[in-house]
Amino acid sequence: MATHSTSPATSTAPEANEPDPQRWLALMVIALAQLMVILDASIVNIALPHAQAALHISNSDRAWVVTAYTLAFGGLLLLGGRIADFAGRKKMFIIGLLGFGLASALGGAAPNAALLLAARALQGAFGALLAPAALALISVTFTEVKERARAFGVYGAISGGGAAIGLVLGGVLTEYASWRWCLFVNVPIALFAAFAAVPVVRESKAHGNTKYDIPGAVTVTLGLVALVYGFTKVSELKPAVAGQLPEVNGWTNGVSLVSFAVFIVMLVAFVIVERRTEHPLLPLRVILDRNRGGSYLTSLIVGLALFGMFLFLTYYFQGTLHYSPLKAGLLFLPFSGGIIVGAGITSQILPKIGPRILMTVGTLIAAVGMFWLTKIGVTDSYLSHVLPAEILMSLGLAAVFIPLASTALIGVGDHDAGVASAMVNTTQQIGGSLGTALLNTIATAATASFVVANGAGAMQQGLVHGYTQAFTISAILLVVASAVAFLFISPGKPEEHDGSVVHVG
Repeated sequence: MATHSTSPATSTAPEANEPDPQRWLALMVIALAQLMVILDASIVNIALPHAQAALHISNSDRAWVVTAYTLAFGGLLLLGGRIADFAGRKKMFIIGLLGFGLASALGGAAPNAALLLAARALQGAFGALLAPAALALISVTFTEVKERARAFGVYGAISGGGAAIGLVLGGVLTEYASWRWCLFVNVPIALFAAFAAVPVVRESKAHGNTKYDIPGAVTVTLGLVALVYGFTKVSELKPAVAGQLPEVNGWTNGVSLVSFAVFIVMLVAFVIVERRTEHPLLPLRVILDRNRGGSYLTSLIVGLALFGMFLFLTYYFQGTLHYSPLKAGLLFLPFSGGIIVGAGITSQILPKIGPRILMTVGTLIAAVGMFWLTKIGVTDSYLSHVLPAEILMSLGLAAVFIPLASTALIGVGDHDAGVASAMVNTTQQIGGSLGTALLNTIATAATASFVVANGAGAMQQGLVHGYTQAFTISAILLVVASAVAFLFISPGKPEEHDGSVVHVG
């Protein structure tokens, strides 16, 4: 089992080379916080139509309720991970929780669109502190291979199934309470988790060189914000023209092209800065390791594919099959259940066969499920066409999420644990943002072509045709992710963590 070095001057905890006696309680608290962050990404989607009507948000501006969160969260994750490394992961975990709760309260009470958007951006900023700190705390708390596999099994189950749970909870709260409670619900969760963390979560932080890489932070944050913003504008609808189908801005609109150019410039600048500075924000050794790099790339591609599934199935349930928000949310429960069951199985298998086989086979199973969704029609049954696909995808993705989170952090030294954790969240977030833009553009174009060819009376068939085209691309992306996992992830059993961790409290 791996050993941890302890700083006598700052440690009041038990000997660091002994397992933390409260580690499972700590995992419960960390898991609750992670669930809150994951829920928030999807719970607001169900509430959005009601919030739009209540606050008189225009159709062109409604996407910013989601995008304001995405921009702040995705853009600040790497900086948040480094702050957690240097200032203390437990400290930033608690601050992130309290800030997230405060921002949620502001959003729930918002009297106008401007305050709601500001609150969503603030949620994203505090989430960027909270999420990498949570994953890093798991990494430094669980050092034995089998225990770490179980801990990451819990984390993976929440990361994979939390979005579906958010859709269910959002449906319940919107239908029986108010859209505002989709934000207010975070407040008691955040307060409980923050206070529970004080006695059970052990502090850890990087030691040695703890200077902040300000140029690196500025370039990567501007670059990520520009990338997410550019792809958001790609899928944004143009103002509707009477008698014509709505169109998306597309890939050649000026704002997106400028945003992509800014991203490329900032990316080049960031790499130059990281190669030359003595205290890089993202040490290139973190991403150039074959296993970690493969995990991050797999995470990015899975994010590209998965967000489209939630997006278009939500439209399909409510727009095509005319289900209520509550019923639409409940129909995602089998996906959450499959993730939970699959995570339990995967966490038992992972120490025996290693991550490569699990990630390769898991993405292929998920691809089969996604291909199944391409067979849906306007009047098809949920039980015959959607449910089997959900089960296949959830079981397959469970076999991906758990080894992915573990592999992305194995072998990372204490000094880099937070930023390596942030990379997992960053790739998922950026992948989801890019995937939403890409797949929405493909679906809208396919729908328009279908309606032009078959007449305005075929609008419903055209919409479903657009969804199935998006599902086809998602399935292909999952096959690509499988190939990446097979080529980059080393075969064999996972190695133990070899970093040195300083516990201070």
